[in-house]
Amino acid sequence: MSIEPDRSGSVVVGTGPVSARDVVRVARDGVAAVVSEQALAAVEESRARIEALAANPGPVYGVSTGFGALAVRLIPPASRRQLQRSLIRSHAAGSGAEVEREVVRALMLLRLSTLATGRTGVRPVVVRTVAALLTAGITPVVYEYGSLGCSGDLAPLAHVGLAVIGEGAVRDADGELRPAAEAMAAAGIAPVELAEKEGLALINGTDGMLGMLVLACHDLRALLRLADVTASMSVEGLLGTDKVFAADLQALRPQPGQAIAAANMMRVLANSPIVAGHATPDCTVVQDAYSLRCAPQVAGAARDTLDHAERVAGHELASAVDNPVVTLDGRVESNGNFHGAPVAYVVDFLAIVVADVASMSERRTDRFLDKARNHGLPPFLAHDPGVDSGHMIAQYTQAAIVSDLKRLAAPASVDSIPSSAMQEDHVSMGWSAARKLRRALDGLTRVLAIEALTAARGLDLRAPRTAAPATAAVVATLRTAVPGPGPDRYLAPEIEAAVRLAASGALLAAAESVTGPLG
Repeated sequence: MSIEPDRSGSVVVGTGPVSARDVVRVARDGVAAVVSEQALAAVEESRARIEALAANPGPVYGVSTGFGALAVRLIPPASRRQLQRSLIRSHAAGSGAEVEREVVRALMLLRLSTLATGRTGVRPVVVRTVAALLTAGITPVVYEYGSLGCSGDLAPLAHVGLAVIGEGAVRDADGELRPAAEAMAAAGIAPVELAEKEGLALINGTDGMLGMLVLACHDLRALLRLADVTASMSVEGLLGTDKVFAADLQALRPQPGQAIAAANMMRVLANSPIVAGHATPDCTVVQDAYSLRCAPQVAGAARDTLDHAERVAGHELASAVDNPVVTLDGRVESNGNFHGAPVAYVVDFLAIVVADVASMSERRTDRFLDKARNHGLPPFLAHDPGVDSGHMIAQYTQAAIVSDLKRLAAPASVDSIPSSAMQEDHVSMGWSAARKLRRALDGLTRVLAIEALTAARGLDLRAPRTAAPATAAVVATLRTAVPGPGPDRYLAPEIEAAVRLAASGALLAAAESVTGPLG
């Protein structure tokens, strides 16, 4: 896929922490990155300190010693540039499938942000080169496996470092696989010959897991709004009540996310003839099932967890993660800030949230298909039950995804496999946690899309009673790609069409065209 670099509205790095919004823009929209002159001056100043230490006969980690368990070995001055090249080459040891372009661009921007703080001791040419690669749309090939989430995302960042020195493979702005040196020459970018500490500074950060966290928070925020919409469609189609979402009832338990979710559902269900039609004294349903009645409690708790994850991401975006680091007063000190625990924990929390929101969505879909619980709809919403199976197997697909999500919710951050001859004897597995969260978010999107598809069919089958304006808008959007009820059709393409509408934001936008922006 060709993605032309966007040089308009460039993200300026080095005037403060990079924002989550800027990460998304650079990662997904191809926006260029520009380093401020103020940042370059700070980089130049801290570099002078590293060069002074390099001339000193005493050992300084990463400048005049080996790495990890080899830190006890003093490296002679003549070999120190080779030391940095060797570090990048040896640590570029990834394996597996290529990591997505947006993830690599995010981690490049975040590493650039740290380099531009002046706390890593690199020369300005290194900072400019990383920025130039981003701006030219050149994306180093990074692989799925290789990071333990401690000492930073070493292997993924080393593959980026390999491109900085003109080695390894990259994807150019058109997505074509090319040798790094060739793509850089075509873009007018010269490879860097690394000096003391620069190889280490390129790889010693949590940028990969953080980039994936930022992208995940962005996506989950929208999916939780969509979950409120699909839950509302199910409440309506299953003849549930909206009274339980009233603000005064929610205020009795002042969880902030819960109040937002309930308010969203009230707005989506506003002016529903279906809801009004059975809200009469002769209605025999006293309470709705938990998957309907408690939807705001689950989606609300998910929001509160997401708020916490975004706070952690914000702290990390304001960080300068490297080891050793050049302090503001000019000291060069070893530290443990590269440990990915803060990011790993919240990434795992979000995977739990995703699994539970999806699980509740699947339960609502299942209620639509059960004649004993769907209040008068045909079994499986089938056109001619027995001849037709309706959405029976769509729920199987949902169930299979939810089962996978429950496995993906098992935390990666509780695992640790010691490495580097026991020097790195506790690691975060934050990269692995973030990788599985990306898969989980795809699963949640699919589960919500199937709920929307099934609920829309259920609402159509309630005719001549009509849906609320907001839910009707969602049904109408689905009907642009998927026909309404009828005899069985090839279902997989219809599910994929619904997934595309969910992933693109079209279903949420349809509801919000009536309600205004949801919380």
